[in-house]
Amino acid sequence: MNNSLTYALFMLLAGIGIPTMATLNGGLGSKLLSSTLATTISLAVGFTVAVIYLFATEGVPSKLVAADTPVYYYLGGFCVAFYIISVTWIAPRFGISNAIAFALLGQLIAMSAIDHFGLLGAQQSTIGLQRIIGLGLMAAGVFLVLNKTTPATV
Repeated sequence: MNNSLTYALFMLLAGIGIPTMATLNGGLGSKLLSSTLATTISLAVGFTVAVIYLFATEGVPSKLVAADTPVYYYLGGFCVAFYIISVTWIAPRFGISNAIAFALLGQLIAMSAIDHFGLLGAQQSTIGLQRIIGLGLMAAGVFLVLNKTTPATV
C-alpha cells in the first residue's frame, strides 16, 4: 500500500473518531453532570494511551525540550483541551452534527490560512481559484448536512 493511501486511511479513521469522541464525551459529561470532569477523564485516557504508544514504539525519550524549538509548538495540547471541553459541553445541547459541522468549518478556515501563509512553520501552499472553489463547495456541504432540528436541552 502506498504512503498516500495509508495516510488517507489513517486520517479517515481519525475523522471518524472525532464525532464518536464528541458523542461519548457528551454522554459522559451528561451522566457525570460535568463536561469538565468528562474532558479531564478523556484527556487522562488519551495521555495514558499516548504514553504507552510512545514507550512501545520509541522507548523512554532522551529529551523533552529542544533548545531551538519555538515555545508555541508546545501549545497543541491547549487546542486539544479547548476542543474537547467545547464539544463535550456543546454537543449534547447543540447536536453532534451541528457541533462537528461548525468544527469542520473552523478547520477549513484554519487550514486555508495556515497553508496560504505558511503559519507556525507549515509548508506554504498558495490558495488558487481551484482551491477556493473546493473550499466553497466543502463549506456549502458542511451547511447542507447541518441538523435543523432543535435538540433537547441538557
